Amino acid sequence: MHFPATWCYFRTQLPKYVNFTSHNLSSSPSQIIVYDEECFQGRRHEFTSECCNVMEFGFESVRSLRVESGAWVGYEHASYQGQQFILERGEYPQCDAFGGSNAYHIERMTSFRPIACANHRECRMTIFERENFMGRKGELSDDYPSLQAMGWLFPATFLFVCYQYPGYRGYQYIMECDRHCGEYKHFREFGSHCQTPQIQSIRRIQQ
Repeated sequence: MHFPATWCYFRTQLPKYVNFTSHNLSSSPSQIIVYDEECFQGRRHEFTSECCNVMEFGFESVRSLRVESGAWVGYEHASYQGQQFILERGEYPQCDAFGGSNAYHIERMTSFRPIACANHRECRMTIFERENFMGRKGELSDDYPSLQAMGWLFPATFLFVCYQYPGYRGYQYIMECDRHCGEYKHFREFGSHCQTPQIQSIRRIQQ
């Protein structure tokens, strides 16, 4: 199926047996260690739950971090605002590593929260050609490095991270079933930093 338009909206699908409570975030408690200097230097603090503003813990910003368990989403500004980026298990020695192959420079992370991860076999998303779930639709359940190459121009669902450009580059938009009731009717709901409906690659989030 090919969507000639440059707009795409989506509805997430949640398996009946999944409940998004604190003990469902992962098989073990989510844990992240943040530092106020690059390369894991300076002041450090360990978190197992969300942080809406690191300044409340004596940090001006997070410059490096380690994700010990679970998956997290970080935000450029306090109160979960600004550019967002997925943080999966591993080490991030400097700010640029937060965005992976992001086409935009990231200078800071000021807030972050753990996100619920489910079995990849249960990941489903329905994409629509027009706003309010109108027009032609299709279903996605895998990683797609280039939606155009697959005959799509846009998507999102269950627990996916969508990217502005092919090859998992550009701004990131995390799509969750427990946000917006699992429905994203307008690109403004993708995130406070979203200025365009353009999404050209998508992948499932790793725990």
